[in-house]
Amino acid sequence: MHYHQPDSLEQALALLEDDADARCIAGGATLGAMMNADLVKPSALISLKAIRSLKGVVATAEGFSIGAMTTHQTVARDVRLQAGAAVVRLAAGHIGHPAIRAVGTIGGSISHADPAADYPTALVAADAQIEIASRTGRRRLPAHEFFISYYTTALEPGEMVVAVHLATPMQGSSSAYRKVGRCEGDFATASVAFSGAFVEGKCVSASIVVGGCGATPIRSIDANSLLVGMHPGGPRIADAAEALVDACDPIDDVRGSANYRRELVRRLLPRVFAQAAGTQIAVTH
Repeated sequence: MHYHQPDSLEQALALLEDDADARCIAGGATLGAMMNADLVKPSALISLKAIRSLKGVVATAEGFSIGAMTTHQTVARDVRLQAGAAVVRLAAGHIGHPAIRAVGTIGGSISHADPAADYPTALVAADAQIEIASRTGRRRLPAHEFFISYYTTALEPGEMVVAVHLATPMQGSSSAYRKVGRCEGDFATASVAFSGAFVEGKCVSASIVVGGCGATPIRSIDANSLLVGMHPGGPRIADAAEALVDACDPIDDVRGSANYRRELVRRLLPRVFAQAAGTQIAVTH
C-alpha cells in the first residue's frame, strides 16, 4: 500500500482522481480501525495533515467556514459558534474522549456518515452546507442532502469534503444538543439536536433533528411546525415528539432496541426544547 502526504489540496485531489481505490486519511480514528478489522483495504492512503488550507474555523461574510481537517477539540472550544450555530460546537464536545477529540476531524467524521455520530445530526439541524471539491471544481450541498444512507454520502469518485459552512445566526436564536449512549464517549443510541429562535420565550422557528434512529439524520416538518408558537411545556410538545418518533426508522442493535430508541426521542425532545429556550442569547459580532 502506498502512502502519500501532499502539501496542497490540488495535489491531494490529483492523487485521489488517479487512483479510484485510494482513501483520504484525516485524523485516522475511524479509517484506522476499519483497516485493522479488514473492512476496507485501500490501495493507497492520502494524508491530508499537511494541507494548511483545510484547518481552522474562519469567520466569513456568510457566517463561519470550518475546514475539513479541523479537529473536534477546536470546534468544541470555539466560542464564536454561538446561538443557532452553537449546536455544532455542542455536538463536537460530545464526541468520544479528549484524546479522540484532539485528533479526529470534522471532515473525516462526516465523510464516514455514521448516523449515530454526533456531527451529522447537528449539521442537519444547523442547516449547514457541505463543500465538496474535485479536480474539476467545487460544489456545496445542504447537510440533509449530503447524508444518503448508512455510511453513504453524496461524494462522487475523485471528490472530498473540504469545508463545512454555517450561516450567521439570527438574533434570538439558540441551540441545544443531547444524546444517550451506553457509556460516556460512545456513539449515540439516540440523539436530538435543536437549532431555532425564541422571542419572549416562545419559539418562532425550529429545526429539530434526531440521530441514531435511521439511516440518516431524521427531520420532521410536522414536528418543527408543532414547536413553533410553543413555550417549554406547551401542549403541542408531546405531539411534536410523536411526529418525530413517527419519522424515525430505528433498528435493534447492541446499543438498544428500536422501541427503546423511540422512547428516548419522546423524552429527549422536551428537554432539548426547554434547554434551547433557556439558553437563548443575543448574537454578538
